[in-house]
Amino acid sequence: MSSQSTERICFVTNDTHEANVAAHRLRERYGHYNLDTANVVVALGGDGLMLQTLHKVMRSGTPVYGMNFGSVGFMMNNFSEDDLVARLEVVQRTRIYPLSMTVFDTTGNTKMALALNEVSLFRATYQAAKIQIVVDGETRLEELICDGVLLSTPAGSTAYNLSAHGPILPIEAELLALTPISPFRPRRWRGAILSNRAVVKFITREANKRPVSAVADNVEFHNVLEVTISEDRSQGVTLLFDPGTSLEERVLSEQFRF
Repeated sequence: MSSQSTERICFVTNDTHEANVAAHRLRERYGHYNLDTANVVVALGGDGLMLQTLHKVMRSGTPVYGMNFGSVGFMMNNFSEDDLVARLEVVQRTRIYPLSMTVFDTTGNTKMALALNEVSLFRATYQAAKIQIVVDGETRLEELICDGVLLSTPAGSTAYNLSAHGPILPIEAELLALTPISPFRPRRWRGAILSNRAVVKFITREANKRPVSAVADNVEFHNVLEVTISEDRSQGVTLLFDPGTSLEERVLSEQFRF
């Protein structure tokens, strides 16, 4: 790394051979710091690694710059070994905030987790789930019979939410997407767009007969009775993108793909 640079870079990988080889060369060229002493993290992998890394830096607030060694790489920049410090000096920054999920399960335990993409409920057996949906203390849907339901952040709206035919949200919109997964009844209900200030509660019906799991990004809890979700603005993460390829631009462009 140039002696003029103030960047203290931590390189992390998805542990594939190609990414590990690239990380070794980058560490020799630019130096390497531990996660707790770095002022920027460079993640070599795909969107899965990016999501894992963002969760790790949630408390420290260290920004993350991704370089794609995965399949989709929606949140990643193009890989190059050259001029990394110069690229980091002109990045565009995007700040995103997590959803806080509180789960009350059938054993009486309460558990919590954070989700940067979405909180999802899934049926855990062959039988459809029955879920009551409450928004800000008011029941909006008495019974959704479905494979599941999810609540997505703008950052997550192009991920599983989009696959479930939910709306794409502009990255800076103060909105959340509420989207059913394979709904059976009411068959014509396709979800809702909510304020990011909304408090959403999912209440499972016939929980013993129709067990349901709740997932916050990659953290899963089983046998849930109630799940309460709200945006947590006290925490957040910063993603870094090359000029002209910001997350805002990618989300906008995704709306015109066919």
